[in-house]
Amino acid sequence: MTVFLILLLAVAGAFGYRYCSRRQNRTSLLATALSDHQRAIVAQQVPLTRKLPSELRGKFEGKINAFLDQIEFVGCNGLDVTEEMELSIAAQACLLVVNSDMWYEHLYTILVYPSAFKSRQTEHNGYVVTERETVRIGESWSRGPVVLSWAHTKQGAINDEDGHNVVFHEFAHQIDDLSGHTDGVPNLDKSQKFADWERVFVTAFKSHVQHVQAGHETVFDAYGAQGQEEFFAVAVEVFFERPVALKHKEPAVYEQLAMLFRLEPSTWG
Repeated sequence: MTVFLILLLAVAGAFGYRYCSRRQNRTSLLATALSDHQRAIVAQQVPLTRKLPSELRGKFEGKINAFLDQIEFVGCNGLDVTEEMELSIAAQACLLVVNSDMWYEHLYTILVYPSAFKSRQTEHNGYVVTERETVRIGESWSRGPVVLSWAHTKQGAINDEDGHNVVFHEFAHQIDDLSGHTDGVPNLDKSQKFADWERVFVTAFKSHVQHVQAGHETVFDAYGAQGQEEFFAVAVEVFFERPVALKHKEPAVYEQLAMLFRLEPSTWG
């Protein structure tokens, strides 16, 4: 019994040491600035970051360091993942969580393809199971990984005013999934009420679906009509890339996202 207790205490101590060590390392990373070289790459690859308020830059760079330490980037179809690619993806992902307590705690791997890639989807309809192959530019799996087309990732970052950004879209799904379900209802900020979020987003989603079915354009991409989880991800893209237009046309949606992310991108720049 004594030997068992000693072994148990030893194992517990080892786990405790590893936990504390990782926590200290993360704390150190969050307090570390990017090098001038890294900062120049981020500014060139992701122009939107140049508009980030100065008071958020320290947090932003620290979170990029923590992200790069946590994530393994895997190139697919012969792609060699470069430092520029890693910093571009990390910077875009960290913009979403720069001023909040949200973190991609279940994500450890990002697969990067040179361009659009084929994905096999399985659909269940009662006893009937159908498999179909689709071409995609990004995917987000519950508990990871995230899969990205580098060509579309790069273009989405360079053009930061069109409301289309595949990294924002897929990482919005990762944030959504932190609640345990990818359903368009993420873990809300303490300043928010579920009833308000539901009222605003359900109303906006239904209106968007009606407009899409009628062939009318809205501030949101038509893909958002696929479901409430896709509407949330599309809304996040617009919130960061066309915040003034979103605030003007859908002020209630803008307000909810501003509270969720603790950001006011309509004032940037």
